[in-house]
Amino acid sequence: MLIDLMKKTRSYRRFLPEPAPTATVLEKLVDLARLAPSSANKQPLKYILVRDKQALGKVFSCLKWAGYLQDWHGPSDEEQPTAYIIMLSDPDLSKNPGVDVGLAAQSIILGAQELGFGACLLAAINRPRLRELLNISQQLQIELVVALGTPGEEVKLTSVPSSGDIRYWRDEQGIHYVPKRSLEDLIEKTL
Repeated sequence: MLIDLMKKTRSYRRFLPEPAPTATVLEKLVDLARLAPSSANKQPLKYILVRDKQALGKVFSCLKWAGYLQDWHGPSDEEQPTAYIIMLSDPDLSKNPGVDVGLAAQSIILGAQELGFGACLLAAINRPRLRELLNISQQLQIELVVALGTPGEEVKLTSVPSSGDIRYWRDEQGIHYVPKRSLEDLIEKTL
C-alpha cells in the first residue's frame, strides 16, 4: 500500500557499504522519474548516474549534510552513499522545472525504498565545484543530488512538540527522529 511505503521512505544520511545499488537499479529509478507527470509535458530533466568509487568521492565532497545536526558533519567514510543520481534540468525546455524536479525526486526515493534502498535528497550543493569535477555541461542546471544506498541508520517519525520545533534530531543511540506536523495542523478548512 502506498501509505506504508510513504511511512518507510525517510531521508537516510548514513548508509551501509553493501549491497550497493547496481547500474540497473539506478536506471530503473530514472525510468520511474521519467514516468512522473511533467509541467506542460516539457520533460526538462536529465540525470547523471554515479557508482564509480572515484566519482562517488567527488560528488560527496560537494555536498553539505543535515543542517539541523550542528555537531555532525556528514557520513563517515564507511557510511557514505554507494550511488548518486544527479538531477539536472535544461532551461531551453523549461525555465521553471521545480514541479518536475519534485515529482521526479519523489518517484526516485519511493522506488528506491521499494527496492530496499534508502535515499536522501540534497540541495546544499557546491554546484560550481560539482560541475567542474564531473564536467557537467554549462547548458544544464544542477537541481538536486539524490544520495542512495542501503540504509545504515534507523529513522523514526515523531509528532512536532508543543514548542513547534520541526528540527530533526538524534538520540544517544543514534536513532534519527523526524517531527511531523499533525493532519489537523495542516488542514486550514474543509468546505
